Amino acid sequence: MSSSPVARPDEVRRHNRTTLLRLLHVGGPSTRAALATELGLNRSTIKTLVDGLAEAGVVEERVPRPGRGAGRPSLLVLPQPHAAVVLAVDLQVEHVAMALVGLGGQILVRDSWHLRTPTRTADEVITHVIESTRVLAADLGVDPVAAGISVPGVVRRADGHVHEAPNLRWTDVALGERLGGVLRIPILVGNDAELGALAEHLRGVARGSSDAVYVSADVGVGGGVIAQGSSLSGGAGYFGEIGHMVIRPGGRPCYCGNSGCWETEIGEAALCRALGLPEGIARGAILVELRELARDPEAALERLAEFTEWLTLGLVNVVNLLGPQLVVLGDLLTVLPEAVIRVVAEEVRRRSLVSRAVGGTRIVSSVLGADVKLLGAAEVAFETVLDTV
Repeated sequence: MSSSPVARPDEVRRHNRTTLLRLLHVGGPSTRAALATELGLNRSTIKTLVDGLAEAGVVEERVPRPGRGAGRPSLLVLPQPHAAVVLAVDLQVEHVAMALVGLGGQILVRDSWHLRTPTRTADEVITHVIESTRVLAADLGVDPVAAGISVPGVVRRADGHVHEAPNLRWTDVALGERLGGVLRIPILVGNDAELGALAEHLRGVARGSSDAVYVSADVGVGGGVIAQGSSLSGGAGYFGEIGHMVIRPGGRPCYCGNSGCWETEIGEAALCRALGLPEGIARGAILVELRELARDPEAALERLAEFTEWLTLGLVNVVNLLGPQLVVLGDLLTVLPEAVIRVVAEEVRRRSLVSRAVGGTRIVSSVLGADVKLLGAAEVAFETVLDTV
């Protein structure tokens, strides 16, 4: 009769150390007592782990700010941001955002620049990312130990190969290999909506939801899925192209080769049409128009009626297929008037069998703002780091 192998004491200690550090990284400062309860470990084990991390400069203990409670307050254990720093890069169609992010998710330094057609080539972007990384590291005085890159396209997670990023006009770009060859650190590349979902799950409105979908509408439309607490990545990492779900047969042609994709009805160009703005107008003008429209709910519902219907129809399909507890709207969808979001949520519940079965899928807007994919990129980089700090 065979028996399961018994973990060695050093393996158990390493596992407990990584688990505790991950809890502090995502959950923030905590007392030793709370850590013991959360991890199911005794206090002497927690003391040994915290003392070891503190001695290594990975965490520190600090007296919390004075409160109203009586008695001596318990020390808080805090992650030290500079103990492990990763590079996060968010490649978008019109600009690139970069940051060095410390343990605990704190953005320490950042940089960004606009992309125009001549500077949108893979060679130009890669060169600029490398140069900016060196400048940021010099400014901070700390080199990153890993990097996460968010790309609006179809990405192979195994090696960071960008199969296609059509709005950037990239095809077959060995992004992970090229950056890793120069920066000499692990490079993790992911689809932007997938990383947005990860950020929302760990640090945003989807925190605490084991099943959630993040829907991002920018120039293109993408989706990221959290299922039973983990990110779905699909075969070879290709996943989340919900923007190319056909919802209007015979509709507008899409660059993917189909007609009537969801992207053609709720992407930036569709929103411009709904608002009566010329396609290609500056993003700021779209935001101003939406915020102005939000002041008049009746006008918002009237002017965005068709857009609202296509958004609803796509979300009904998404909810029926994936059955999430929560749908998080990102990018341009976060600026939609509250009246529109309310109608969409009501209609999804009414028209989705699955939504009614789970008690009504909630539909909310992201609260992480423009940093959502940057934070997601940082988190995917930290996945390779926490057990080595």
